[in-house]
Amino acid sequence: MSEAIEKVHCLIIGSGPAGYTAAVYAARANMNPVLYTGQEIGGQLMITTDVENYPGYPDGVMGPQMMDDFRKQAERFGTDIRMGMVTKVDFSGDVHKAWIDGETEIHADSIIISTGASAKWLGIEKEAEFARNGGGVSACAVCDGFFYKGKKVAIVGAGDTAAEEATYLSKMCSEVHMLVRRDEMRASKIMQERVLKAENIIVHWNTETKAILGETAVEGIEVINNKTQETSTLDVEGFFVAIGHSPNTKIFKDYLDMDETGYINTKPDSSKTNVAGVFASGDAQDNEYRQAVTAAGTGCMAALDAERYLAAKGIL
Repeated sequence: MSEAIEKVHCLIIGSGPAGYTAAVYAARANMNPVLYTGQEIGGQLMITTDVENYPGYPDGVMGPQMMDDFRKQAERFGTDIRMGMVTKVDFSGDVHKAWIDGETEIHADSIIISTGASAKWLGIEKEAEFARNGGGVSACAVCDGFFYKGKKVAIVGAGDTAAEEATYLSKMCSEVHMLVRRDEMRASKIMQERVLKAENIIVHWNTETKAILGETAVEGIEVINNKTQETSTLDVEGFFVAIGHSPNTKIFKDYLDMDETGYINTKPDSSKTNVAGVFASGDAQDNEYRQAVTAAGTGCMAALDAERYLAAKGIL
């Protein structure tokens, strides 16, 4: 092994709630974890303003502040947190290999994947800006729906997630405008029935979002019927995008079992993947809940699984 190769007991890839929680537990278990943050330091919570549903913050907390608290706690126990992105891995042999930014090579006794998932966006003007600054654009109704209690909102999407989130929003918002690009939904029949039965959900068929209105926050949206080309304006204060997420797992596809959309498969009641010594946590393996608290929970699981794996091999 050349001097250019670094050997570590535990490599954590990703810096969201799952990665930082895994780091806390791994560090306390004397695993001397090394964590690489990736490009999106702190994950999706870095573009979330008020977090009101995470235990321990009775008055709520800003997403970036919460992630900074996570980071400080991981550092307090000795986690080596480094800027950089894992760009390549090799899990084909007994030694787990990873390359940082295409250069630095690391050999790890165990690896915890916490690379998360990225929300898919429409790519229209003001969408990204308003999502970052709390201006009324969100990709998570469960996270942010509370802030629009009694208000009018719109949601884009036609699958089960969009239908579920529209139904969720209908319980607290005065009106929910659901924008469906085609003349039918992709959602399951039961989810469609729930949407259509809700008195305050208004489904707009063959409809696409043309523009978000407002200077610093959502004051309405301009939509277009893609069959008639007729445009109209909807008076809403919240704009939810529910067109899916993309797990950040492409670099692992040659080695790890995944579902058809790229979420890493883990063994029942564990964070174990099909490769011994490689564990997955957070939104990289969770396409169901996608919450900070569940991500943190699986980060804990991954660290405990990794600790037991290393102990069984006599490394710890």
